[in-house]
Amino acid sequence: MGNASSMLTQYDIEEVQEHCNYLFSQQEIVSLYERFCQLDRSAKGFISEDEFLSIPEFSLNPLSKRLLRMVDGLNFKDFVSFLSTFSAKASFNQKIELIFKVYDIDGKGKVTFKDLLEVLRDQTGSFMTEEQREQVLAKVLEEAGYTRDCTLSLDNFIQIIDHPGLKMEVEVPID
Repeated sequence: MGNASSMLTQYDIEEVQEHCNYLFSQQEIVSLYERFCQLDRSAKGFISEDEFLSIPEFSLNPLSKRLLRMVDGLNFKDFVSFLSTFSAKASFNQKIELIFKVYDIDGKGKVTFKDLLEVLRDQTGSFMTEEQREQVLAKVLEEAGYTRDCTLSLDNFIQIIDHPGLKMEVEVPID
């Protein structure tokens, strides 16, 4: 796949569509390719950390550093696959798996109280004290049947997040 939208063939579109489990239409894939080419300013075939940070919504996100470790150096197929998690058509579990990866700081498939605290710190900044953050996390874990000494797997994480009163809104418009 080259660096101009005219170089995206029907075969490429179908291959990318299959790669992202058909969460995007062919037209959406063409739009994403055009955006990918705009971001890939040096036409390397992948998007660098600096190029991702040129997206205002991304650079302003308090979790951008954590997201960067997932997206730095993505080629077009992987770029679309990553974005498919934000599609309205993506399943709840797909979205939770992405969120889990954000919290799983060391990438070992486990989330600790310290990991949760670091992400909460990134999100709240100076709006909460360290003591308040620890109290909030301890309470959330306690209500879900865990302690601050627990290590959470993806399944444990899903149990906590899949609380009846929690509404998940993890979507990004294509246009």
